[in-house]
Amino acid sequence: MLSYLANYDNVFHPLRLLRYLTVRTLLGAATALVIGFIIGPWLIRRFRALKFGQHYDDDRTGELAQRFDKKNTPTMGGLIIFISVFLSSVLWAAPNVWVFVSLFVYTVLTAAGWRDDYLKVVHKNRDGISSWEKIGWQSLAAFGALIVLLLHPASSHKIREFWLPFLKTALIPSMPWFLLLILMYLWIVGFSNAINLTDGLDGLAVGCTISVALVFAIMAYAAGNARMSEYLLISYVPGTGELTVVLGAMIGACMAFLWFNSHPAEVFMGDTGSLAIGGLIGVISFMIHQPLTLVIVGGVFVWEAMSVILQVGYFKYTRRATGVGQRLFLMAPIHHHFQKKGWPETKVVLRFWIVSLGFALAGLATLKLR
Repeated sequence: MLSYLANYDNVFHPLRLLRYLTVRTLLGAATALVIGFIIGPWLIRRFRALKFGQHYDDDRTGELAQRFDKKNTPTMGGLIIFISVFLSSVLWAAPNVWVFVSLFVYTVLTAAGWRDDYLKVVHKNRDGISSWEKIGWQSLAAFGALIVLLLHPASSHKIREFWLPFLKTALIPSMPWFLLLILMYLWIVGFSNAINLTDGLDGLAVGCTISVALVFAIMAYAAGNARMSEYLLISYVPGTGELTVVLGAMIGACMAFLWFNSHPAEVFMGDTGSLAIGGLIGVISFMIHQPLTLVIVGGVFVWEAMSVILQVGYFKYTRRATGVGQRLFLMAPIHHHFQKKGWPETKVVLRFWIVSLGFALAGLATLKLR
């Protein structure tokens, strides 16, 4: 919205700086950071007053948290990130179809996550929303995004392209809508659930999100820049540069949230944050034609999700084969496996951040390996 002020640079010359995407991205990140620091303490106090904390014991709040009581730590902290990202993006990103779709998906999945957390902490329903209702919310996000992208003239052609890392041209120049829907749905749902599974230790999910958002901010900037995309031999998608502002706001918001979520956490992200962040990153990866790069950059999230899939699959296989189910890991998701091995929570988190940074750099390197 404030990007329009650049049109009045004849009145106040410094307003010309708002024409630069990098300037607005930095302003967006700073704005989100400040908003997060301002509303964070207030929301945490409100959550505590309303007793919006987990009221049941599980492995995260019981056996694996002997030194710090996490049982009544407020959840729904994802609202801090959402408010910061949404307001900052509206202020500093020039409105276009790509920004609208990203914020639409983010809003829908934040609503789904909030309802899930609300049922858990207010109605004491440990399971939250049903799996079918969750699928309904995620389908709404995926269908809504696809319909807008296919109908809008600025995106109807480009969104059908499917690119792979290491290739100089699109693998599929024009995907049929049903294939695009299936892939986009899998990415939105898959990374929503992957980040949700990662959100099990103080600062783990949000710290890994920062490295992923930073790399995709660079990729979004390159995809929206004609000269840079030509030089890097990646897809040029006009207008997607504005997603750099959205991702910059995500970085600032996550930094503010990490201040309150670092060990020992004052607030948890909850499904309000994890489901929505995963969906936002998933849909952005498709819009800038880097979906499979997300598998590399978000390697920690993929690793966490795969550990659960392998654990469940191996247990069912051994139970059918021998009559006694066996576990591949001491506990899944895999960050709890390392806790069971005796690693302190802070060591698990820091080492996963290091691994996440390694995955992020590996994904960034694919821009040159073509």
